[in-house]
Amino acid sequence: MTSDAFQLYGTHAVEPKPVTLRAGALSAEMVNGNLRTIRHGSTEVLRAIAYIVRDRDWGTYEPDLTNLTIDQEDDRFSVSYAASCLGPDGSRLVFHATIEGSADGRLVFDVTALPQSNFETNRCGFCILHPIAGLAGSPVTVEHTDGRAVETELPDLIDPWQPFKDLRAITHRVRPGVVAQCRMEGDTFEMEDQRNWSDASYKTYVRPLALPWPYVLPARQPLRQTISLQITGDANVHASAAPAGPVRVELGKAGSKLPDIGIVIYPEDVEAAFADLPMLGRLGPRQLLFHFDPTRGHGLEALRAHARLAAAYSVSTTLECVVACTGDLDAELSDVADMVRRAGLGLDAIAVSPAVDRQSTPPGSAWPACPPLEDVYAAARRAFPGLRLGGGMFSYFTELNRKRVPADQLDFITHCTCPIVHAADDLSVMQSLEALPFITRSTRAIFGTKPYRIGPSTIAMRQNPYGGATKDNPQGQRIAMANRDPRHAAQFAAAWTIGYAARVAPAGLEMLTLSSFSGPFGVVAESGEPVAQGTSRPIFRAIEGLCELAGLTHVSATTSDETRVLALAGRSASGETIVWLANLTANDVPVDASALGQGDLVMSPYAITRIGLANSLTSRNSSHRAHASARGA
Repeated sequence: MTSDAFQLYGTHAVEPKPVTLRAGALSAEMVNGNLRTIRHGSTEVLRAIAYIVRDRDWGTYEPDLTNLTIDQEDDRFSVSYAASCLGPDGSRLVFHATIEGSADGRLVFDVTALPQSNFETNRCGFCILHPIAGLAGSPVTVEHTDGRAVETELPDLIDPWQPFKDLRAITHRVRPGVVAQCRMEGDTFEMEDQRNWSDASYKTYVRPLALPWPYVLPARQPLRQTISLQITGDANVHASAAPAGPVRVELGKAGSKLPDIGIVIYPEDVEAAFADLPMLGRLGPRQLLFHFDPTRGHGLEALRAHARLAAAYSVSTTLECVVACTGDLDAELSDVADMVRRAGLGLDAIAVSPAVDRQSTPPGSAWPACPPLEDVYAAARRAFPGLRLGGGMFSYFTELNRKRVPADQLDFITHCTCPIVHAADDLSVMQSLEALPFITRSTRAIFGTKPYRIGPSTIAMRQNPYGGATKDNPQGQRIAMANRDPRHAAQFAAAWTIGYAARVAPAGLEMLTLSSFSGPFGVVAESGEPVAQGTSRPIFRAIEGLCELAGLTHVSATTSDETRVLALAGRSASGETIVWLANLTANDVPVDASALGQGDLVMSPYAITRIGLANSLTSRNSSHRAHASARGA
């Protein structure tokens, strides 16, 4: 058990504790001037109401708050503050905010912004997040800016484009007899399905994406926006309380095989893997995913490095090959195939994707010039006959959902995810796991039973489809779109990794990649981390555990509170069942593991725990006959 922030998060910086605001059954958490986890009783009504200012690369400013005043009474609360954002060119945006809540279920968040000089931004205004758990596919009433009210539904499968535009208000059912209306004034709002990016929310935001961006807020011209939430219905509901009682774990039916676990190898990381082949062997990945990008200088020497590692560690291999698509496709891919042969690199598969598809094409934007994917895949087949061919996106599900590849020409589909595209706080990163089943189910709805791979997917962002580059993070902070994240080196990443695998397990993936061997996405520590340089990061234990499960039969494993604990289970041919548990929270969590032949456990913050059952269990009644062992990590 540890409460040391450095061990948990890879940084000594601790997130500010939220201020809880309450008025009767209405409650909200305030962090840096914005609201999250807005509840009525124990039910989450909105995930967030936040005033957001973004730069030209969609990075989010962290405003400086001053003159913060909080007035809290039993039946009401009020907040006011001033804030400012400083642009890279010295321009400044200041704004004044007020928040008021009352026991009658009304919450009003009002902001007036005033640019001190011309201020460039991609977005300046409110974002409202509706949760997905219990709301996906449910009825809503949408009021448009022209006054029309439409009875419709929130998307169940992930919508590639905006499900609702020209919004003025959205009304949804909180629970039987209770409804909530969120009204937005001061600009034109629209909604996007943020599950595309693995955010666990539907986001309603200001300024339609079809309008040009970046844009300039003129100096000294005020901009006012107001969000009003009104919850009506049962007034006899008390404010929410912390979860009580242990989290119960149950095993269910057996399903498909658990996926092979891969690690991605970049050319610059090969030497580190060679330097510690025993550790690579101990990790036990079933696949090596070799990254190769000629547009970034990778050539014959990079492939020779990959070939040396493939010869030293003999497992299945896939080449993740970026295709420049700047000339004759046959010539380009034949050149790659020739270099592969000269390097002596044995491959089992190749995945190809045009270089331009690393950049996103948002709604309203012109698609970049690119040869038809049918032609790209056909040229790859000719250059690499006999190899399995994969395609999709080397970026995120968003891009695959918007540019749906001709899967009939492919042997497998692939894409990645990243949890820090929009927000990088601890809660949002863990909540992103809620969106993964919707991503896999939406992918299956598009591509059916086609073999399906996910990854490399890591907390840090390996490429930025939405701007010029990923964000450098030399100070090891929690930054959206950062190419390094301190939590990857700490216990947080181990819990996130087991949770990720648990959420996608029902999809029947053939391969899952959640790390590299070294570097910012690796399992081996660099200097200045919670563990000594060259030793294993906590994520090593998680990946090692997933490698042990690879190829076993997936056994459905559920918990009574999947916001706190997730479970993943696999069963061997001999009947042994292995269960991994992950605590997704910063608190100790009691766990009722009696269905696994254990007593009550207490999992420390972000802990992962392995439980081995000598005989397969399908019900609580048989659990006392099993010999079980548990160990934490």
